[in-house]
Amino acid sequence: MLTAQVNDSCLFRHASADTADPAMQTAPFRTFPRGFRLSFLADLTSEERSLSSADHFYRLVRFPRSSAARNSSMDLRELIASQTDVALSLSKQVLLTTEAKNSNTVLSPLSIHVVLSLISAGSKGPTQGQLLSYLKTKSGEHLNAFSSELVSVVFADGSGAGGPSLSFANGVWVDKSISLRPSFKQVVDNVYKAASDQVDFQTKAAEVANGVNAWAEKQTKGVIKEVLPSGAVDNTTKLVFANALYFKGAWNEKFDASASKDHDFHLSSGSSIKVPFMTSKKKQFVSQFDGFKVLALPYKQGEDKRRFSMYFFLPDAKYGLPALVEKAGSESGFLNSHLPQQKVEVGEFRIPRFKISFGFEASNTLKGLGLVLPFSNEADLTEMVESSAVGSNLSVSSIFHKSFIEVNEQGTEAGAASVGVIALRGLPAEKIDFVADHPFMFLIKEDLTGMVLFSGHIVDPSQAS
Repeated sequence: MLTAQVNDSCLFRHASADTADPAMQTAPFRTFPRGFRLSFLADLTSEERSLSSADHFYRLVRFPRSSAARNSSMDLRELIASQTDVALSLSKQVLLTTEAKNSNTVLSPLSIHVVLSLISAGSKGPTQGQLLSYLKTKSGEHLNAFSSELVSVVFADGSGAGGPSLSFANGVWVDKSISLRPSFKQVVDNVYKAASDQVDFQTKAAEVANGVNAWAEKQTKGVIKEVLPSGAVDNTTKLVFANALYFKGAWNEKFDASASKDHDFHLSSGSSIKVPFMTSKKKQFVSQFDGFKVLALPYKQGEDKRRFSMYFFLPDAKYGLPALVEKAGSESGFLNSHLPQQKVEVGEFRIPRFKISFGFEASNTLKGLGLVLPFSNEADLTEMVESSAVGSNLSVSSIFHKSFIEVNEQGTEAGAASVGVIALRGLPAEKIDFVADHPFMFLIKEDLTGMVLFSGHIVDPSQAS
């Protein structure tokens, strides 16, 4: 079974004419005189995983005919591919940092994508231009149309149809002293299907924070206990946007827990440890590429045809993970050109069980990728609220992100779900070994759309941080 969760928190502040104390620039929450904050949160979960192509989704998405968002299926195909590139670029930036490089790490690029899309909907001018450029989309209308389809198509609960259990929810908490701009509220309501609530941040900030955390815990079936870190909300806060995504699916072909045994896992330090490995003698979706192998483990597919899979990227070299992460995050189209296409016989086949959590403050990561204006005093977020005095002084101060993932043998055997495989005649396939006994990268993807829900790497499966 695979379980994962993610929390994002993005804070906005009302800036004064004064220059903030440079010493405060490195604090998680900068304090502005006579200022206030706006928080964006996103929170994700996942508990197991399935495999496919994106053509069905191209036919499902229809952009408004009367708008600049009208695009051909090729435009949509390019947009989906570009979102994958954004996800892997963000993952590279996080995974190669000093903090993450030496620890098990998981994040949800999709969760951060939702947060940035919401910010974009409330921005204009150069600020929105920079957000759209980072998200690799042509216009705010185009991004909203695409996001709306993701919410209604990808995130619909498929458990009743025999597929993964998935819930996607957005919430908005607005201070009673302000109102959302009608155009922005329409996006919040109709595109992101968010429930909104008027609250009192001025005198009941702690109570509101507890309410947001309780909401997140409920939406993620108790997996996420705390979306807002301590101190994230106070009497200067004006808005909180929260996103919760919960995913739980069954392996298409379950692992036999009785076959799991301890084996050596080689650490980047040169030493090794004994950890439990799952194994199977069944054919697997495995492909060999230059310097690495890729394994795809599908989840059970429901009648709604969405397909989720978990992918393991294993470098040939025991210490080759950093180079593989760099390659995946730097080459456009890397993911789509490095996916297994058919099942093959396997020789040795072992992957470790693991359970990890990881949290980080994402604003510096995003700044490192060129997304600077939303975090500066030059930010233009005037499309969010009706008060021009408030909107003209909002800027993003922090984006907090927290994730959890667990992978083990649990799952459900495939019934109706199957993947047809056509092999080349006259070319008997050799058995391929896939032994994940050294650091590797992983991701979870919805295969029809190509959207990456989770990504990360494992450097020590024994760590259950």
